[in-house]
Amino acid sequence: MNWEAVAAIAQLVSSVAVVLSVLYLGIQVHRSTRVAMLATQDAAATAMRDVTKPFMENAELERIWRVGLEDLSALSVEDRARFFHATYQFLKAFETIHFHYVYGLMDRQLWEGWHGLLRHYVAAPGIAHYWKLRPEVFSERFRKFVNGLEPPTEQRTVGTLFEQEQK
Repeated sequence: MNWEAVAAIAQLVSSVAVVLSVLYLGIQVHRSTRVAMLATQDAAATAMRDVTKPFMENAELERIWRVGLEDLSALSVEDRARFFHATYQFLKAFETIHFHYVYGLMDRQLWEGWHGLLRHYVAAPGIAHYWKLRPEVFSERFRKFVNGLEPPTEQRTVGTLFEQEQK
């Protein structure tokens, strides 16, 4: 065997090794992307739970949220301030969820659920009022998205669901 044949075999082995390395790298990147998506989706759900959990655990906060959604004037100034703080946190969680979706880290089916929920809540009079007063605390991309949302034909939030059940 001459040196040219040895060099050719070495190049062939080297080329095969490079192809296998690239395939392995592709598989690892794909797995890593899936893990990142799952972590992002879990973080979105956790963020929303962190915002809404106090409403479940504290009857007074739940009342402020429920009443504030539909009729801010029925709340005291102090309660309106609490409602505004809760609304800010609620919308910031949605802004983060929207950001993850825009960058491909949110499964489309999960996003559609979040999107549907957001449509109902931004149409609520209390949140709509807050949004008119404070849109600048959110990213331009999120402001454009929210401003372009089609209002639901029948608004369903915790402030209206029980009324609809009684009809």
